[in-house]
Amino acid sequence: MKNSLADLDVSDGDTVTAEQIPLAVTAGPILYEDGSTQTFDVGGATTYVENGRPTAGEWYLGADGRFCSFWPPSYRACYDLRWVVENGYITGLRFTDGASVSVGRYQ
Repeated sequence: MKNSLADLDVSDGDTVTAEQIPLAVTAGPILYEDGSTQTFDVGGATTYVENGRPTAGEWYLGADGRFCSFWPPSYRACYDLRWVVENGYITGLRFTDGASVSVGRYQ
């Protein structure tokens, strides 16, 4: 995880602002609770790995300031992002899409 996250003054559950999204998702590889992983490139590429199988996609900041992803050929999804903060340190992100929540921690 990049040291630049240490400079942010956020609490657990705080919204990741549109300005913070690029820093938040590119800060380091994410490990989800189900064991899958995801990396985000500063150029907008992302790779999601589930059961050893990688899937390439793209991430971007939506017009409404939300985190969005595109998975070819046609799947698009946008999420609200919230910080995961433990013992005063940012440890990950919560991706929320309606009632669905995925928690990922920086590796």
